[in-house]
Amino acid sequence: MGITQSVIVASLSVCCVYLGYLYVYRHHKLLHKTALNSDKLPSFVYLYIKYLSRAVTRRTGHLYAARAAGAPAVIAAINCRLDASLLRRFCGAAGYGWDYPDTDYRDIPLCFPEVLGSRLVLMLLTDPDFRLCPTGLVRVRQTLKTLQPIDELKKGPFMLQVAVQGYQQTDAGVEVDVCLSATSRSGCPVWESVLTLLSKNRVHKASRDVLRNKEEQPDDEANIKQVEVRVPRTTGLQCAWPFTDYSPHRLLSLPAMFCGLKSPTVAAFWMLSVCLAEIEKHKGVETITAPVSVTAHFKETQPASGKMTIRFWETSRKLGQSADKDLSFQVQLQGQSAAHMVGLISRA
Repeated sequence: MGITQSVIVASLSVCCVYLGYLYVYRHHKLLHKTALNSDKLPSFVYLYIKYLSRAVTRRTGHLYAARAAGAPAVIAAINCRLDASLLRRFCGAAGYGWDYPDTDYRDIPLCFPEVLGSRLVLMLLTDPDFRLCPTGLVRVRQTLKTLQPIDELKKGPFMLQVAVQGYQQTDAGVEVDVCLSATSRSGCPVWESVLTLLSKNRVHKASRDVLRNKEEQPDDEANIKQVEVRVPRTTGLQCAWPFTDYSPHRLLSLPAMFCGLKSPTVAAFWMLSVCLAEIEKHKGVETITAPVSVTAHFKETQPASGKMTIRFWETSRKLGQSADKDLSFQVQLQGQSAAHMVGLISRA
């Protein structure tokens, strides 16, 4: 009887190992292609395993040498389709409302295509041509551009592409510019986001105020519109749920946050999404509709407080004989003396 049980256990172990090998091998083969069908992308489980394996073999703040091929990593997903359920979850987490997609006169939220491309970004961070450790990357800047209404992505299959634009050494570490873009079924560019991520070195001080010289004040204080937004304790879960944060360490830290062992933090992506949602509610849909450009600068992630204050105001920009109106905005967390995020919305 004991021998029979041993044979069964050994057989099951061999089967599990074999199936695991097939799973890993199948997804590994997919990564050798630079253009994949959207339904053939490697799973998040496989990518997270690869993420962790690269995290233990590399150190943050160090720029590794390029491979012999030396070409910057570029990954594309073709035949993508808009995920209505994911859009609803995003709208609920970002403050647009669960019925947002059902309103025909509104465009898709400006930040949403990044959610669709989150798996591509994770593929890029774990690509052999990516020259930084994927762990601990901090979002310091972001530029969003729309050339056509994002609603164009509803009309049929579209393409998403992610690419590294370049690396730059700074006193805080190494910055990398990652470009994520969406192209309509007709081949026309619709949306583009350039993320600047910082891989901090060991001597970097978290208290360094990187936004001090970016803050602007309006000429007329009466023009400032101020909105207070509650920061829920489940902000970390809201960012992980629609896969807006492609760092597994955020998912792994969620249990500690709920048990009170670690303070919840405000994700930069969630903060920008909520800020744009509030601006749209108070300034009108046309403020965010294409063609438009949004630039945002972030401080390092701060512990979440009960509320955050969003301020925005119009600024004049003279172009020849005419004057365009831009919109400046700031976000400040409760109990903080300086802005956590500053930005500008301008007509592209």
